[in-house]
Amino acid sequence: MAALTTIGVYGFDAITFIESLQRAGVRVLLDVRQRRGVRGSQYAWANSLRLQALLADASIRYEHHRDLSPTTALRHLQYAEDARQGVGKRSRVQLAPSYIRGYTAQILDQADLGRIATALPEGGAAAMLCVERDPSACHRSLIARRLTEEYRVPVHHILPDGG
Repeated sequence: MAALTTIGVYGFDAITFIESLQRAGVRVLLDVRQRRGVRGSQYAWANSLRLQALLADASIRYEHHRDLSPTTALRHLQYAEDARQGVGKRSRVQLAPSYIRGYTAQILDQADLGRIATALPEGGAAAMLCVERDPSACHRSLIARRLTEEYRVPVHHILPDGG
């Protein structure tokens, strides 16, 4: 059965990111970011064109699934909750309940996840990418949970510390 992993950008450098994907047997990366750039020189490798070049060198196919990315309004809803709690995007560990409700209703309930589930590579894995280190702090965990519940897709989360 095909498998799905999720991975964020934060906590990796280009080398450990690619090595982690290779260890997990990833053959295709599903980018679910709205804006495919990351601020700061530390993560310049994760900007779309540079990332696509790294993946190509590692023989990993790249797909952008913007339809699964949160809207700007939803992102700002999460940012407001982050500010209220005094946490930054890079240190967030969970999503705001209002964000989860909004993302679920506006994006997830409208998405055709069957096309993702049926397109997962046999004999390898797909990796769903966003920026947050912790899956519970990112919408990719919501997508992964839905794929598990509705399509029985096994999911593993790759963390920078090997978790």
